[in-house]
Amino acid sequence: MKQPSVLKKILIRLKPYAPWLVLTMAAAILSVAGQIMVSYFVGKAIDCLVYSVNEAGKRVIDFGPIYRQFLFIGVCIAAAVIGQFALSLANNRVAYHVLASLRRDAFKKISSLPLSYIDTRAYGDVSSVILSDAEQFSDGLLLGFTQLFTGFATIIGVLIVMFVMRWEVALVVLFVTPLSLVAAKFIASRTYKMFRAQAEARAEQTAFADEMIAGLKVVKAYTHEDENEEAFGVLNENLRKKSLSAIFLSSTTNPVTRFVNSVVYALVALVGALLAIATAGTAAPFTAGDLTTFLSYSNQYTKPFNEISEVIAEFQNALACAARLFALIEEPEEPSDEGLPALGDVKGEVRAEHVDFSYSEERPLIRDMNIDVPAGSRIAIVGPTGCGKTTLINLLMRFYDVDGGAIFVDGQDIRTVTRRSLRENYGMVLQETWLKTATVRENLCMGNPSCSEQDMINAAIAAHAHGFILRLPEGYDTVLGEEGTLSEGQKQLLCIARVMLCRPPMLILDEATSNIDTRTELLVQDAFRKLMEGRTSFIVAHRLSTIKNADLILVMRAGNIVEHGTHEQLLSQGGFYRELYEAQFEG
Repeated sequence: MKQPSVLKKILIRLKPYAPWLVLTMAAAILSVAGQIMVSYFVGKAIDCLVYSVNEAGKRVIDFGPIYRQFLFIGVCIAAAVIGQFALSLANNRVAYHVLASLRRDAFKKISSLPLSYIDTRAYGDVSSVILSDAEQFSDGLLLGFTQLFTGFATIIGVLIVMFVMRWEVALVVLFVTPLSLVAAKFIASRTYKMFRAQAEARAEQTAFADEMIAGLKVVKAYTHEDENEEAFGVLNENLRKKSLSAIFLSSTTNPVTRFVNSVVYALVALVGALLAIATAGTAAPFTAGDLTTFLSYSNQYTKPFNEISEVIAEFQNALACAARLFALIEEPEEPSDEGLPALGDVKGEVRAEHVDFSYSEERPLIRDMNIDVPAGSRIAIVGPTGCGKTTLINLLMRFYDVDGGAIFVDGQDIRTVTRRSLRENYGMVLQETWLKTATVRENLCMGNPSCSEQDMINAAIAAHAHGFILRLPEGYDTVLGEEGTLSEGQKQLLCIARVMLCRPPMLILDEATSNIDTRTELLVQDAFRKLMEGRTSFIVAHRLSTIKNADLILVMRAGNIVEHGTHEQLLSQGGFYRELYEAQFEG
């Protein structure tokens, strides 16, 4: 099925706001009608400036009719102001509601996208779409509504009045102005691709800046500032060139249309003057007031062409940004698990049968992997970097689905239950910590909102986090990210306490104590031992000394489990595990 164009998608988004769009058009008509009639009555007022000779032989002007024209002008100006205010009100409502709905849908989409989408894109690129591109689209939409509605209403209204007053002069205006449209269309048709390239270059620059800010400590540690500035300069230069090309071409529209407008003005003045001379003394003369009105109308008529040409250029940019937004919103989601049963009353028996998986078809990773983990076992996963340890965790949590074979929890294929129920039965502590901008209390209770105050404190005590939490400005009510800075080790302890508070039947510890000092690690390891009692636990570790007491050690190499057994069994086999162990403690 053919996908609708970006413009059609925007119109679909605007459909719920049809009443406000009707109000916008009505307000535009009122505003334009007021402005048009101001010029008409100004012309009539000029025609009233005719003197007469009184009985005393003095030249006098009757100001009564002029005052009436001024009254009409005041009423028209008031109508135009009211219409413009209503137009702005309606336009802002439509534009910002559409912006809010697009951002909401884009942010919601991120939560339902497969992890492979996030893993293959820079975070800054994704955030640029939601923030920068959405803002650019909203600005273009707002400007477009304001100028397009008033512009078209002005063109149509002025033409009608001019044809009613003097069709001869109106024909001059009508036949010359299409040149502006031809020029604007020629330029606009070539600017869309340029503005799309500009949006992509801007996103690339944002992604780089986001990455550098997040890793600023590493940049400074390796004195990589000059190289980063050079790389940013290349991206900046690329954006400059793309922006210059797009803006230069789009900006030529205005001078071209202004030239055509000046020609129209001159022709109206010439034809109007000749017509005034030709009709002088006739029953229907073309007066000085009429000529003034027509000159004003020629400006009013041609002005929207300038504005519309500017809007078209801005709208091209908005369409390019909208295309990136819709591309994100329309990304394929994870397969829905709606209607599937929840995984309940979990004991923790995990089994993998003939599992195959790869991130890309060109680079196979896991092939025919088999694991049988009894409930309550402590399973350690070891191996060199890139061997597939984290990949196995991703498959257990169903962040990725297997390509072949199946993974079972308590005999149930994890693809036949809801992801939420599966993940609720796992507790994860990773090497990379994640805490949201909220209070310590909210961060700890994230996985168990109904826990009691004492349970929360007990979990913090068990994770050896209670002491430094009390030293924070507001204790458990301190907002992280606003008051004080936590070390990486303290953040890790909070993550550990969060899992201890949930007490799930299965645990995944991926280098969970990597950021903690040796003394605290011994204390936390003791807390983990208590936490792991009766729970199925998967422990990923590079320091082999921390997994000696595991019930089963899986040794991975190039995506496959090459050895398995207890610490003593694997050492006695003299295989790959022994090589890893001896290499770690060599000397």
